[in-house]
Amino acid sequence: MDAVHTIALTMGVGWASGINLYAAIVMLGLMQHTGNVALPPDLMVLADPMVMAAAGLMYCVEFFADKTPGLDSGWDAIHSFVRIPAGAMLAAGAVGDVGAAAQLSAGLVGGALATTSHLTKAGSRALINTSPEPFTNWAASIAEDVAVVGGIWAALYHPWVFLALLVGFLALAIWLLPRIWRGLKRVGAALARMLGRAPAPAAVHPAAAGGAPGVPGETGEEPPRPPSPR
Repeated sequence: MDAVHTIALTMGVGWASGINLYAAIVMLGLMQHTGNVALPPDLMVLADPMVMAAAGLMYCVEFFADKTPGLDSGWDAIHSFVRIPAGAMLAAGAVGDVGAAAQLSAGLVGGALATTSHLTKAGSRALINTSPEPFTNWAASIAEDVAVVGGIWAALYHPWVFLALLVGFLALAIWLLPRIWRGLKRVGAALARMLGRAPAPAAVHPAAAGGAPGVPGETGEEPPRPPSPR
């Protein structure tokens, strides 16, 4: 690979990992097996049948979890600890054996891209979940899968196009993330107000029950009469 292809692949695997890590791994492994691309030596492990089987299994699980309202946000929260470090490692492996400094730099860039795409995806999904119907979840999930496959393909075959689209995505993310954050804060405040409207059981003051306990006549009852002498 020349420098442009290497840069595009490095940024592509980092960006794609933040959206759908398993789809990116399966895509790269299949392209290596079919001879459509020669992966760098450090990424050749993605074509291993065991790695592809594990990634394919997890992709099937994510395919259904990602289309279930509420469950998709929980899945995204858990994968904050998976997608971001995986994106950094894949990006570091994409530059090949050109030196520790280059691999570390690629890992930092790949991790940052994975973080950006992951936060954009997870935040958007959390806002989409405020809608009761599931169709927007399905549409968003399918669009994300198509974007990952198309992005990896463009990074390998049309690196300049991919890099231009990536710049557009980053500009959109910079504009969108603060609005997503404000939207999530409004949703959280609305939920807090809804929970705060539930009436809490109040303790009844003795005076509200008719008087202080233990004082005859203040509770509305007659005082006990002394026993009559026999």
